[in-house]
Amino acid sequence: MNELWAGVRSELEARVGTHNFATWIAPLDLRAIEGGSADIACPTRFLSDWVSRHYARPILDALSNQGAEVERLNFTIATGAARPAPAASASPAPAPEQPAARVPARGIMGDDEMSAPLDSRFTFDNFIVGKPNELAHAAARRVAEGGPVTFNPLFLYGGVGLGKTHLMHAIARERQARDPEARVLYLSAEQFMYRFVRALRERTVMNFKELFRTVDLLMVDDVQFIAGKDSTQEEFFHTFNALVDQGKQIVISADRAPGEIKDMEERIRSRLSCGLIVDLHPTDYELRLSILQSKTELFRATYPGLTLCDGVLEFLAHRITSNVRVLEGALQRLFAFASLTGHDIDLDMTQESLADILRASDRKVSVEEIQRKVAEHYNIRLSDLVGPKRVRTLARPRQIAMYLAKQMTSRSLPEIGRRFGGRDHTTIMHGVRKIEELRREDRSMAEDIDLLRRALEM
Repeated sequence: MNELWAGVRSELEARVGTHNFATWIAPLDLRAIEGGSADIACPTRFLSDWVSRHYARPILDALSNQGAEVERLNFTIATGAARPAPAASASPAPAPEQPAARVPARGIMGDDEMSAPLDSRFTFDNFIVGKPNELAHAAARRVAEGGPVTFNPLFLYGGVGLGKTHLMHAIARERQARDPEARVLYLSAEQFMYRFVRALRERTVMNFKELFRTVDLLMVDDVQFIAGKDSTQEEFFHTFNALVDQGKQIVISADRAPGEIKDMEERIRSRLSCGLIVDLHPTDYELRLSILQSKTELFRATYPGLTLCDGVLEFLAHRITSNVRVLEGALQRLFAFASLTGHDIDLDMTQESLADILRASDRKVSVEEIQRKVAEHYNIRLSDLVGPKRVRTLARPRQIAMYLAKQMTSRSLPEIGRRFGGRDHTTIMHGVRKIEELRREDRSMAEDIDLLRRALEM
């Protein structure tokens, strides 16, 4: 049997090519031939479905050429079957890192089937929910449950370290736990582009298309990276349409709303906007404190016996407002420093060991910096923003700049007025109140202001 299968494999490699052989044929194992049926073991259900649709005839022909009397193939799922070997290439790529915590969950389409590995730390159970992210969490939970969803795609966007990737991984894991047979494909937009370019180079575009269009749940992280890549955008657009037409769910993440992604084709922006768009807002004090308290419980297990003094977590939640990753990194450093030095974690030690992080968090934003950023965002001249013209196209950005200056700096209203062409403090006050009203009523306005604020805080 082994000699027969070796001959079949050799013939198939010459027939289908090295890349296709390594991806689809190498993982198979011929177990038995009986009654005109060949029993072939596959490591995954997806692989067996794909091979039975695309390579059944070549396998039957190769078996016949090797002298076996076989009329049909019977594919079975067996964990003992070989896993696909990486395809040979002119310049070997480094082996992907696969630590234990990042091995794809059972049934998730693995790296050999184009999916990125999932991080076992990112689950719904350890995602801290607060007002800034409660809608995103609820929408992600709904998608993870499977079944009909009234919104497609789900588009998550927000700044760095606000939980987009955490929710994406959590959706994939939860969906697979509920339905082990579901074909879940998670990858970054950069990986999508890389896989597509490789398919073009190796002339396996049809395989690429069929693979991406037979999934039940497609998840693409950081979609802004395909902006400006015409061929990749074209393929992404057709893949998107094919899946939506089949009723398959799509989840997308980005660092900004679809309408804010520069160099993205208008038809893709329109498609991305047709589902549910959810903004993960910057964390507030209560959410940051909840995250710190949750992480502290985990660190206590790693560093038993350390004393965390009152007020430290509140101090960190108040001072470090940039993103959750920085917050978690600061707490990790505190526990590591305390374990090495034997000191209690008090406010003095916190300020000493986190001096660089605290300085970065204290970065002051100037009125002039706000003016430049607003002028750039609305594509107007800085001189017009602070000048006397009162046309609407200038007046509204000017009021937004006044509002941000009041919110993000310690300058008084008269001082802000002087930096806006010598305007009276009552003019500044009126502009601030007007934007506060519009922000509550106009979602687009609120998104613009949040985007500007995040850009200024970076």
